[in-house]
Amino acid sequence: MNLRQIEVFRAVMLAGSITDAARLLHVSQPGISRMLSHIELQLGLKLFERGRGRLRPTPEAQALYEEVESVYRGVRGIETRAQALRDGTGLRLRVLCSPSAGLELVPRALQALSQRFPSAQLYMETLRAREMVGQLVHHEADVAICTLPVTHPLLTAQTLGHWTMGCVFPADHAFAQRRTVRMADLLREPLIAFSEDTPQGQLMRKAAEKAGQVPASRIEVRSGQAACALVASGAGLALVDDLTARAWRNERLAWRPIAAAPTQPVLAVRHGAMPPSSLADALVGLVGEQLREKR
Repeated sequence: MNLRQIEVFRAVMLAGSITDAARLLHVSQPGISRMLSHIELQLGLKLFERGRGRLRPTPEAQALYEEVESVYRGVRGIETRAQALRDGTGLRLRVLCSPSAGLELVPRALQALSQRFPSAQLYMETLRAREMVGQLVHHEADVAICTLPVTHPLLTAQTLGHWTMGCVFPADHAFAQRRTVRMADLLREPLIAFSEDTPQGQLMRKAAEKAGQVPASRIEVRSGQAACALVASGAGLALVDDLTARAWRNERLAWRPIAAAPTQPVLAVRHGAMPPSSLADALVGLVGEQLREKR
């Protein structure tokens, strides 16, 4: 018996007549009658006594019905489980992200993901790129949204978009009248410095060496978020990526890209041997959408 035959047999057993079974399944009575005759012929069993518009199940039909109900419950269970998976029930997603991506880019994507999969369990942690590798390799995280290259033979990286470096300054600063800011001009301003092992610190050092200037810096930080907070408090200007700057948009601060600054990729990094889940694929797609809207 195939699933359609099981469905028809079950409907006849429940309804007690071909007419009511046809109504239950929203099909024609002749169709039910032909299917029932075919089932009996195929099984070599008489399943019903016909008479007075009713069908009386034989003992063989009663015995078969017990098995049919078991199969039917199994099929319904599969359908229910599939729907639950579409809603995210029982699914978990652990997301790692760079600090700048964790300010707005990934949170907005996770918020949209939680609406699409309302029953899924989502977890986000911000880490530096080198700290992500171990968790991804050992399957402690599903995907990382990274703003710096992550290299490991077991990991694969997909470019979702790009980010670039710019200058954050008070909204009433003269730089607000420009479309871009030159590094040579920025070096003449009081600057929030970055540690030399950060992208900002490396860019500032190279620009200073090229211009033969020493930046006027008295405060050093490691994160763009801390730099924005210091700029907002009047401590100076800062080199900040556009992902961080977007999260700090307000009437007190402005941001302009650095002239001729190179763009850097935003990467989705995953374990190459593990097929991605629907949750991970959806998150990666949503992050890509956020980055396309940014352009």
